[in-house]
Amino acid sequence: MFTDDDRFIKRFDFILLLTTLALVFCGLIAVKSSTMSLRAGSMHYLKTQTIAFVLGLIIAFILMFIDYEIYGHLYIPIYILSNVLLIAVVFWGYGAETWGANNWLRLGPISFQPSEISKFGVIIAFAKFIDVKQDVINNPLVVLQVIVVAAIPVALVMLQEDLGTAVVFAFFLVIMIFCSGISYKYILPVAAVAAIILIAGYFFFSQKLEECKAGDESNFRYKRIFVFLDPEFDTQGDGYQVHQARMAIGSGKIYGRGLYKGVQNQYGFIPTKQTDSIFAVWCEELGFLGGFVLIMLYAVFLSRFVRIAKHANDLFGAEIVIGLMGMFLFHILENIGMNMGMMPVTGIPLPFVSYGGTFMLLNVASVGMVISVGLKKKRYDKYNF
Repeated sequence: MFTDDDRFIKRFDFILLLTTLALVFCGLIAVKSSTMSLRAGSMHYLKTQTIAFVLGLIIAFILMFIDYEIYGHLYIPIYILSNVLLIAVVFWGYGAETWGANNWLRLGPISFQPSEISKFGVIIAFAKFIDVKQDVINNPLVVLQVIVVAAIPVALVMLQEDLGTAVVFAFFLVIMIFCSGISYKYILPVAAVAAIILIAGYFFFSQKLEECKAGDESNFRYKRIFVFLDPEFDTQGDGYQVHQARMAIGSGKIYGRGLYKGVQNQYGFIPTKQTDSIFAVWCEELGFLGGFVLIMLYAVFLSRFVRIAKHANDLFGAEIVIGLMGMFLFHILENIGMNMGMMPVTGIPLPFVSYGGTFMLLNVASVGMVISVGLKKKRYDKYNF
């Protein structure tokens, strides 16, 4: 028989924790490099990022030792509070002049992004909602309820004109629904419609791009999409960020220019380099090998989520992990993709690496929640691999 201490040690996912710490360490290096040339210097950014990490780590360890089923009893208040925060941003948010969307709130001297907090709350609440409805999940009326509950926070984020965050919400909610046991008779028609819309959208915007190149100024309202379809479009305007990011990544070659020696980075050619474009900073200075190491760390990180979800004690725990995995996965794919010109620019930061206090705190806290689910899994292996 294992003692309680033995059981805890064998259930605790040390690989996930160590991978998280490695990603945070990479992030601190990247933030220092990307802010060295800024007027405020790197210490201010490093201090904020470190404090956020430490607070997140404290919250993570607290969450590890709290039975996550407690949150299930509060899922309705959590869902309501999450949406109230999003509604507050719609009426009192700010930030459009600086970040392109009013997705910040200020409480006295503290500024924060409610959407980041709401992601956490919506995942917990929606996971419990699916758990409650699991036995009747394929009832048409229940499917409609699931869609409405998922659509409300997405719509509220859309009202903030923050398309990137709205897509993040939609992405992890769709993955949670897909993994809930819902029948393919609902999934396949929706997937078919989505595929038709994407294909039609591609041909529509490709035609508009050609018209724009021919001199039709009326089509410039689609310019962000044009930049995605053709990264060389408007390289001195809306395509500038993608153009410079791609140049930085390409100039890093195999081994990089050297840490803190990136030309595009240190001379300020890369916009939003400490947040949206930090992957370009990393690859310029550490090259293909540095980028590969970072991506492999993310691969290991996400694989632990899959393992924990697979062995979760119940559907509620599994759905929490799946939702958080979906959130991290989209952030990783979108940020790296937009820096390489393979995804539209949406202002999505890179987990643990991009600068952002609220973002860092909640990312680290999310890991604590996932480990909490893992500590209560149905079975455990002799070796925690």
